[in-house]
Amino acid sequence: MMLAVLLVLISWQVAVDGPLLGLDTGARHTIHELRHALHSTLVNHLGAGLSDLGGAVPAVPVLLAAGALAAVRRRRAAPARWWLPLPLAAAAAALIPLLVVPAKAWFARPGPYGLPLAPDQWGWYPSGHTATSAIAYGTAALLLGGTLAADARLVLHTCTAMLCLGVGAGLVWSDYHWLLDVVASWCLAGLLLWAAALLVRRTLPRVPADGGGPPRWGSG
Repeated sequence: MMLAVLLVLISWQVAVDGPLLGLDTGARHTIHELRHALHSTLVNHLGAGLSDLGGAVPAVPVLLAAGALAAVRRRRAAPARWWLPLPLAAAAAALIPLLVVPAKAWFARPGPYGLPLAPDQWGWYPSGHTATSAIAYGTAALLLGGTLAADARLVLHTCTAMLCLGVGAGLVWSDYHWLLDVVASWCLAGLLLWAAALLVRRTLPRVPADGGGPPRWGSG
C-alpha cells in the first residue's frame, strides 16, 4: 500500500536526517510568512483550537461514547453481537499510545523550535495529536456509521475526515509539529483504519436503515 511505503520512507528520512526533511523547513518558512502576512489572531486561535481536538481529551471520550452509542443502536436493531463496538472502541483507545509513544522515544526528533529534548520528553515524531485524532475519530465514525443510513454515514465520514485534516493543519500552522510528523501519523492512522474497517465489516454487519429485517450493506 502507498500509505505503508510513504510511512516507511518518511521514517527512514527522519532516522537519517535525510534530504526529504527539507520539506519540513520549507513548509515552516512558508507558513511563517503567511502568518505574518495575515496577522490574524482569529486564524491563529482557530489553528490552536483545532490542534487541541487531537488531545486524548476530547478524542478518547468521543471514541468511547461513539462505541457505547453504536452498541445501543445495534441492540435495538440487531441483538447479535450488539456489544462488540464497546471492546473495539476500547482496543483502539489503548492502541494509540502503544504505537505512538515507543515511536516517539525511538526517533527522539526535536520539535520545530530545534530545542534539545528534555529528559521527560519523547520526541515529536510521529505526531501524537494527529494519530490520536485520526484513529479515535476515525474508529468512532466506523463504529457509529454502521448503524446509520448511507447518506448519514457519508456525511459522518466526510465531517470526520475534515476534522482530522483540520487537526493536522492546526498543528503545523501553530508550529507545534513539523509537516512530516503529521503526514506520517496520517499514514499510520490510515493503515489502522483500513484494518479496522475490514474487521468491522466482517464482525458487524450494517444495521438496516429501517431498524428491522436482515442486515444489508449500503453503497456509501
